Amino acid sequence: MKNRNLLLTLVLVTFLLLLGGWMLSFFRTSVAVRRAPTSPAPAAAASAAPTAQQALFNPPRPEDAPEKIRPQVLLGYKIMTETQKYAGQYVGNGLSCSSCHFDGGRSLESIPLVGSGATYPQYRSRQKYTTDLALRVQDCFERSMNGKAPALDSQIMQSLLVYLQWISKDIPVYAKLPWALPHSLENAHQPDAAAGERVYAEVCARCHGSDGQGTDIAPALWGDGSYNDGAGMHRVRTFAVFIWKFMPKSAPSLKQEEALDVAAFVNSRPRPKFVASHPEVIERVIPLPKGK
Repeated sequence: MKNRNLLLTLVLVTFLLLLGGWMLSFFRTSVAVRRAPTSPAPAAAASAAPTAQQALFNPPRPEDAPEKIRPQVLLGYKIMTETQKYAGQYVGNGLSCSSCHFDGGRSLESIPLVGSGATYPQYRSRQKYTTDLALRVQDCFERSMNGKAPALDSQIMQSLLVYLQWISKDIPVYAKLPWALPHSLENAHQPDAAAGERVYAEVCARCHGSDGQGTDIAPALWGDGSYNDGAGMHRVRTFAVFIWKFMPKSAPSLKQEEALDVAAFVNSRPRPKFVASHPEVIERVIPLPKGK
């Protein structure tokens, strides 16, 4: 009998110990849960979550576009990469969109167009007003390619616009694009065309030709086959940024001073004159409200 009572006592003690341990664990967990904040602290939240203005360079492939717009996106890509074939009637020289925007603007090794669909309309000093992406593209045809501007309602323009929108997928509207090119090198060096001629002969001529008329692997930099004097690249400061960042192709190696010099030399050479086909400045009919 004594052994039986002892056994029952041990079982009861064991049960009470287990019950006590479970209750202690339960209340500790409950306290911990109640004390835990329901949302991250402001500083932690700011570091953990991406802000609305962050942009990542991750352009989607044209063939991954939604089915309903995929043919137009693919055509837009073809127009970008094979401009002479798909939009030759609007081109007046030997250049194409990919002369400045490698892989249809999807490459960081040239002027990227990823995000352009999210950062327009924007103010442009050339028009002294805000302009949308269509007007910007028309400018490229008329200036950089010394041609004619496709109409807004044309198949070519609409395909280009939907393509540029597609490769800007997931870029926040008006985000600051880390890959956007600066307007100038901010270098105090005074461009020297004579020094640039020597740089051109040593570095650039092997691809663009000693006469600047281009070769099978690189476009013309002056003459009838190149951009006209109204193009953005005809600004020494603009062209110098492109040269310094991307030239020679796939192996940029020039110093900023050399880039400025060669840009001055190239832009001193003869090229077509820009002839505007529409008013340069947007007409202001309605007075703009004054900002604070």
